[in-house]
Amino acid sequence: MIGMADIREWRRHDVVDDRGRRIGTLESVYVDTGTDQAAFGTVTVGLPTRHRLVFVPLADATVGPGYLRVAFPRSPVKDAPAIPTDGVLEAEREPEVFAHYQLDYAPGAGGERRLARR
Repeated sequence: MIGMADIREWRRHDVVDDRGRRIGTLESVYVDTGTDQAAFGTVTVGLPTRHRLVFVPLADATVGPGYLRVAFPRSPVKDAPAIPTDGVLEAEREPEVFAHYQLDYAPGAGGERRLARR
C-alpha cells in the first residue's frame, strides 16, 4: 500500500490500469475513516467538455515515473460510480462505490461515513 504522504504527491498524474493503459488523471484521495489509510482515488475521465470523477480502489496500486497504476482494468474503472468534478461523494452513495468493485462495505461503528476526502 502506498502511504498517504506519497499518494498526495501523485495528484494530477496519470492513472493507468493493470495493463498500463491510461484511464485519466488522479484528482483526489479518499481515506478509510477507521484506519486513515488511502482507500479510493477519484480519476478525471470523459470528454474535455464533459469531465467527471470516477472512483477506483487504491489497494495494490503502484507508482511509476509520472503515473499511478491501479489493480483494475480500464473499462470497469470508467464505468464506476461518478461525481461531478466539483462534487463530493454523498454518504448514501458509499455502498454503491464499494459494490461496483465487489468490496465489502460497512459503515463506522456509530453509523458514520466510511470514506473521507483528504
